[in-house]
Amino acid sequence: MKYRDWRGGLDATMRLDHKAGDKMFVDYAGQTLGITDPATGEVRRAQVFVATLAASSYTHVEVTESKGIADWLSSHRRAQEYFGAVPKAIAPDNLKAGVTQACFYEPDLNRAYHEFAEHYGVAILPTRVRKPRDKAKVESGVQVVERWILADLRDRSFFGLVEANRAVRGLLEQLNNRPFQKLPGCRKTAFEEMDRPALSPLPDQPYSLASWKKVRVNVDYHVEVSGHYYSVPHKLIRQQVGIRIAQNTIEVFYKGLRVAVHPRAPDLARYKGKHTTVTEHMPEAHQRHNRWTPDRLKEWAKTVGEHTIAVFEQIMVARRHPEQGVRSCLGIQRLAKLYGHQRLEAACRRACFFGSYSYKSIQATLQNGYDHKPLPEAEPKEESPPLSHENVRGAAYYKQY
Repeated sequence: MKYRDWRGGLDATMRLDHKAGDKMFVDYAGQTLGITDPATGEVRRAQVFVATLAASSYTHVEVTESKGIADWLSSHRRAQEYFGAVPKAIAPDNLKAGVTQACFYEPDLNRAYHEFAEHYGVAILPTRVRKPRDKAKVESGVQVVERWILADLRDRSFFGLVEANRAVRGLLEQLNNRPFQKLPGCRKTAFEEMDRPALSPLPDQPYSLASWKKVRVNVDYHVEVSGHYYSVPHKLIRQQVGIRIAQNTIEVFYKGLRVAVHPRAPDLARYKGKHTTVTEHMPEAHQRHNRWTPDRLKEWAKTVGEHTIAVFEQIMVARRHPEQGVRSCLGIQRLAKLYGHQRLEAACRRACFFGSYSYKSIQATLQNGYDHKPLPEAEPKEESPPLSHENVRGAAYYKQY
């Protein structure tokens, strides 16, 4: 008898008095919803996200592709947009998408989840592991959703998330307007009277969904995201950096400081394997090499003379690849530093005369001093003597007729 009395006291539960606008409980329903691929007929199981305000039990429900971090945070954002306001705290389960290390006192949040909370100014209060009573509100909300929404849709076929969410939204409105059994009003009226006045307004800009990953900088001072490569300062080669992948931007962080930001390349096949490079991220030697384009080299050649221009143009046309021509012209440009513009122009004049358009030919000309020698004079052509023959009558002969 005494043992039964003692044992019965162990299951005592605490009745919580939830303050208006204080908490939003979030979780996934145990049941899933089938989405049929219209092309193959394959059925995949979609997840059902449930968010419930603690004071009024006002509920938001939506169907998502997965429980991944992108869907998790997007569902949070849409739940707050559905409520039209922001609670003071969000109480999730210890889902890996939100909590990386479960701890009741100081849980470690996923970095993207932490950013989400900072953006909306809310606190994240994960419940204890395997303690469903900590989130009784959402547990009860999930049961109600399964009973009044998912049970009604169990025999229907859906061919996309949009169609499924449209059906869920119609039943959700009925659920939030269904009268309470033991209390006056319904979830909607309780929300308008209790939660809405106490909730905080939404920020001007919605949260931009972002994910994080850690990578090591390659020897070409680029990091890879979705098959595309983005530059970072070359001094970080072989260092580990954090990458924040947002919808429109790629940000790179090193020891908590942002060291690079790029517009995100579209996830299309033609962008795979391509590079986005900021000039300032390159070593000085690479910058110098990169600055010399064919057009800029031709502009430099104009400062030397017309024969140097002709040599550069012929080299650019003759080479199979533009970089081959750039390299040859850079070599010739270097010769100007050693021998001066005047001698280089003379050597290029000689190259044009003999049709020898190459760096090695011009280098040999300058090394051996051939640029000082005069060019061979063209031999004059001998004029043929006028024809004189008895059968050649000339124009005057025909005028008499």
